[in-house]
Amino acid sequence: MIMIFLQVLLAEMGVGDAFTEGRSQLDWQRWIYEQTQDRAGTAGIIMPDYATFLQEGWFKLDDPVKPIVMLEEFRADPVANRLDTPSGRIEIFSKAVADFGYDDCPGHPVWQEPYEWLGRADPRWPLHLISNQPKDKLHSQFDHGQVSRAKKVNFREPIHINPNDATERDLKSGDVVQVHNARGACLAGVVIDSALRQGVVQMSTGSWYDPEDPSKPNSLCKHGNPNVLTRDKGTSKLGQGPTAHTCMVNVELYREVPPRVTAHEPPEILRTQK
Repeated sequence: MIMIFLQVLLAEMGVGDAFTEGRSQLDWQRWIYEQTQDRAGTAGIIMPDYATFLQEGWFKLDDPVKPIVMLEEFRADPVANRLDTPSGRIEIFSKAVADFGYDDCPGHPVWQEPYEWLGRADPRWPLHLISNQPKDKLHSQFDHGQVSRAKKVNFREPIHINPNDATERDLKSGDVVQVHNARGACLAGVVIDSALRQGVVQMSTGSWYDPEDPSKPNSLCKHGNPNVLTRDKGTSKLGQGPTAHTCMVNVELYREVPPRVTAHEPPEILRTQK
């Protein structure tokens, strides 16, 4: 769907052929497969041709003849097989990183207390939110697809919660809840899950953002996008990775009539007269 939209958009802009390189979607699938087949061949992996692959529907790589051992050659002979480090050995200190002088990223492993965690929870936000990558879509891609929609609970992203935490809040599977903290709020559908430890809730990322009132900042997301809850802060001055898993929230039953989810409804396209 996204590819079709891009093709139509770029065709309207007059650069469609440059984008597609003259290939259809099926042509691109064949091209990608054949590129993979060529690269696999250089590694001694023989893959069927594209026509055979389509006919059989799948191809499984053979299991390795022997187990893959990390740094096997180095472990066997560290002198002859030096690592790509200043000392040629495994290092737990980096002078290059230390020389940056960053207070939040020294040159060696060190415990640094997260800005939010169960070890020092604010009573208003007693639950630790884990927003993992989803199993039913690729990040947020295909959130509108049948597989992703089939996993929704009451049309919203599922939130898994420990039975004890659910009992404390008088929640049952299928309920619509408001997940909130000082940064924002979203709605989600409850799944009671005994696999979660008490004090932790889990809601996958990827649901398309669907604000109740787009004109207002921090508007309630009707669909269940945890980005409205997480803090926009990097892991360190050096890494700048995401810190989405350092997030405390509360979960409460949504007592009003849940608003309709509109995230997957396409916007109105206005065409000017030529």
